[in-house]
Amino acid sequence: MENCCYIINKSFLLKFLILALALVNTVHGQGSRVGFYSRTCPRAESIVRSTVQSHVRSDPTLAAGLLRMHFHDCFVQGCDASVLLSGAGTEKTAFANLGLRGYEVIDDAKTQLEAACPGVVSCADILTLAARDSVVLSGGVSWQVPTGRRDGRVSQASDVNDLPAPFDSIDVQKRKFAAFGLNTQDLVTLVGGHSIGTTACQFFSNRLFNFSGNGADPSIDASFLPQLQSLCPPNSVTSNRVALDTGRVNKFDTSFFANLRDGRGILQSDQVLWSDASTKSIVQRYLGVRGLRSLAFNVEFGRSMVKMSNIGLKTGTDGEIRKICSAIN
Repeated sequence: MENCCYIINKSFLLKFLILALALVNTVHGQGSRVGFYSRTCPRAESIVRSTVQSHVRSDPTLAAGLLRMHFHDCFVQGCDASVLLSGAGTEKTAFANLGLRGYEVIDDAKTQLEAACPGVVSCADILTLAARDSVVLSGGVSWQVPTGRRDGRVSQASDVNDLPAPFDSIDVQKRKFAAFGLNTQDLVTLVGGHSIGTTACQFFSNRLFNFSGNGADPSIDASFLPQLQSLCPPNSVTSNRVALDTGRVNKFDTSFFANLRDGRGILQSDQVLWSDASTKSIVQRYLGVRGLRSLAFNVEFGRSMVKMSNIGLKTGTDGEIRKICSAIN
């Protein structure tokens, strides 16, 4: 009887997730819509996709770079490509953005789009589409991206002061996400983007030797600690980078959440998702029925990305369509 019920429940869950995925693929943003360029630049999405594919095939680490860049853009001034602007005192020069990568991918796509459809496709939309395509190229499930964003004209390093940080507590993370209309579900789901990418020792070495003045962070798996300590020795400057998802650095899947369960989260802000009841329950959901957990995560990730990518949109006559993504017109 138990096996019977398990099969029924599993079948029901699968149907629910397929329906949810269909809903993700028809969702529209606030002020943006799926297929915005269908008449004005029909090849817009395919041009971005092929450009991202070309670059990521040459350097798979760029996928995480593009995803992170989109995140950093949306949390400052909204999703308006302000992070792409160059010059003294721009967002690009802020400490939190010094490690961003993938600008050349966006510039390449923009050059091709300007040749095909001059003055039509915004840099903000290119970055949003590139983030989606990066996830798909890393093994994630695709979702439809509402487009129609316009580019901002303001970019100030001084505005980059409240991005989620690697040392943030759960309460601080919740506050930062809630400020943009993102709930706890979105928080855990979007942090799951750390399934791909790496981080520098300086962002977590505080956990390895003298955490709160009392040795290593006790939440780190004891068998994992020596490996991290060897990669990031105390009182040394190292260029070593560590995978945020141990063992599967370029694969977008749910193993990141399994690492949190096993005390193998790298960033303090990631690992605390397992110690707080409100976030742990969501992590556990993504570690549920084998074979369906990845689909559940991918469905929710697409939903949360659509929500995030519609923060502070500039549409209509607000903003502009830049000719070059690194400079205002």
